[in-house]
Amino acid sequence: MIILSVDYGDARTGVAICDKLEFLASPVCVINEGYQPKVAKRIAEIAADRKAELIVIGKPKNMDGSEGFRAEKCVELKNAVEELTEIPVDMWDERLTTVSAHKALNVTNTRGKDRKSVIDAVSAVMIHEDYMKFRKNSEK
Repeated sequence: MIILSVDYGDARTGVAICDKLEFLASPVCVINEGYQPKVAKRIAEIAADRKAELIVIGKPKNMDGSEGFRAEKCVELKNAVEELTEIPVDMWDERLTTVSAHKALNVTNTRGKDRKSVIDAVSAVMIHEDYMKFRKNSEK
């Protein structure tokens, strides 16, 4: 199944996608937009262009499992995307994905403007990989 994953941010939103076999997640782009209706529209367009069969939006939770303001914003984005497409939209706990993305970029020594331009897409890949692991473990 082709799955599109989203790391929604105030100014930038990372997007990643996997192959049909759900083997490899790859960054697609970073949407440099803060206005939620435009972000939702762009996500729906990318999903249609890439023939996504599922969209997964990261939902940040606090370490104690509670949800804050940012989680509410992500649910609002989910609802907006659902209004624009027939593709199912799921939410996924994205705790610590940005930390993991920063660690991955440290390994590749990505710094400065290069880092800022890709961190959100790398975070979307991290969300995607966690979601794919969950799906594979659920099938067993």
